[in-house]
Amino acid sequence: MSKVNVQHVNYQNLGWESAADLYLPPGFDDTKKYPAIVSTHPIGSCKEQTSGNIYAKALAEAGFVALAFDASFQGDSGGSPRFIEDPSIRTSDIRFAIDYLVTLPYVDQDRIGAIGVCGGGGYTIHAAITDHRIKALASITGVNFGRLIREGFSEFDPVSALQAMGKQRTAEAQGAERHVIDYLPASVEEGRASGITDRDVLEATDYYKTARGQQPNGATSGLFSFNSAAMGWDAFLNAESLLTQPLLVVTGDKPGAFGAYRDSWEIYGRAASKDKQIFVTEGYSHYDLYDKSEPVALAMTEILPFFEQHL
Repeated sequence: MSKVNVQHVNYQNLGWESAADLYLPPGFDDTKKYPAIVSTHPIGSCKEQTSGNIYAKALAEAGFVALAFDASFQGDSGGSPRFIEDPSIRTSDIRFAIDYLVTLPYVDQDRIGAIGVCGGGGYTIHAAITDHRIKALASITGVNFGRLIREGFSEFDPVSALQAMGKQRTAEAQGAERHVIDYLPASVEEGRASGITDRDVLEATDYYKTARGQQPNGATSGLFSFNSAAMGWDAFLNAESLLTQPLLVVTGDKPGAFGAYRDSWEIYGRAASKDKQIFVTEGYSHYDLYDKSEPVALAMTEILPFFEQHL
């Protein structure tokens, strides 16, 4: 039985190259035309984690060409300084991924979709609002990073956070060392010892800081001084008028501090899409949908027919 073929590819972004894994279906025939899907990784993640090894792989097994890429300034992609998490650039990355796909002779440019996990889900939604080459999209436990950084990541004091970021950026422009933060504690045990009780933070740590999901490029890091770019950003801006493509939203029903449950219901309500669906995996959390076999299988029972219908 033939298996999914994974090719490592590079393509031009703005002033640097993007690195990606291209997942090709079993029995791939380069003389045929295939529907293709761009898969976008979470904040602080990389293409070798859930966006690639779980969702892109499953989509390829079902007959789609799937492209999982590293964000600019992160992973194997280019860009300096490292660990910038700028929503405008992350959204642009998706557009450049589509630019690459439409150059492939075996990709049907009229059947391109997009999927994203966590922050990647928010970026996928924002990209689809203004890039209608995306014909259908799915957000998996999607998070609006703008809302998250204004709330939890700035301890609900965004103005003070902006002042601190501005001060740090000025210092770095004058020669100070870059301040790279880790969004997570070093271990679940360390997190609990410091008083962290939130499900999302502890489960994220279990995924990213252990053999379960740990990858060399899954740094869970951000350049503090550049995080100000996300403060005024809304993943769902103009969704009421411009997000018209078929939309599938998948979330768990165990909410945590990162807010995927509330963001999922918000975009489901705000999207102008005439064909929109929300699927709640009962009894599962945000990070269960990253790689746990049962909730991922449940999600795929909705994702595959959705893309098969609309692509």
